[in-house]
Amino acid sequence: MARVKRGVMASKRRKNVLKMAKGFKWRRKSTFRAAKEALLKAGKYAHRDRRAKKRTNRRLWIIRLNNAVRLLDLTYSKFINILKDKKIEIDRKVLSQMAAENPEVFQKLVEKVK
Repeated sequence: MARVKRGVMASKRRKNVLKMAKGFKWRRKSTFRAAKEALLKAGKYAHRDRRAKKRTNRRLWIIRLNNAVRLLDLTYSKFINILKDKKIEIDRKVLSQMAAENPEVFQKLVEKVK
């Protein structure tokens, strides 16, 4: 049986790991073992924070809506309840963008809903 030299794939794998760890601090960017662990942690943090970003954005939209609606003598909860009762299905992202970018259109919507 022919001899198999295993250096190519192993060095390629190590090189790719170190390439992905570029920009990390200290030993984590230059040592394979530390870089591999750092990438595993970085992947976990990235996955967790992709989920957290959705939560924080929704909180931001709700805060913006509450501020915009309070200027028109309503509260956020009452406004959302009225929208649900009238079966108007506009999500919070669109409503907050409308309140921030087109306040006069948002004001017309609130007056119509009241």
